[in-house]
Amino acid sequence: MHDDEDGPDRRHRRPEGVTDKTVEALGALSKALETTERARGHLYSFHQLTGGADLELDRAVRLLREAGHPGWAAEVEAEILGRNVIPGHWTFQIVEAYNDTYYQPFQRLERSAVSELADGRDHLYEAEMKESRRTFGHPDHTARPPAPEA
Repeated sequence: MHDDEDGPDRRHRRPEGVTDKTVEALGALSKALETTERARGHLYSFHQLTGGADLELDRAVRLLREAGHPGWAAEVEAEILGRNVIPGHWTFQIVEAYNDTYYQPFQRLERSAVSELADGRDHLYEAEMKESRRTFGHPDHTARPPAPEA
């Protein structure tokens, strides 16, 4: 590391006594949570896309009737419109179950681990990687954002 003026801010510096393995482990844990965040985003996309498709079925049913195909309109309405995507579940229930059963417990555990093992300091692995990869003295390789003007 370099001097305090040209290194990471305090919240991105490794607390005393935290080992390389602990920093690496917390980095892996955080990366896994970030991947879970992305999966959760895809789940919300699934929820919104499926809901949008279900709402579009209203138009399809109406158009089938207008086109003289009342049997097909009735079949779409009875078989697909409002149907569960898995037994007993609409997509919002899947999202809620994922949040309650997996995402929120994972988020709490990751926060607790960072709090207990690294004094609550996030992204230590990344901050140390940045330090090892930047060109000191280069204006586009500064350790931290500029200080706000007073």
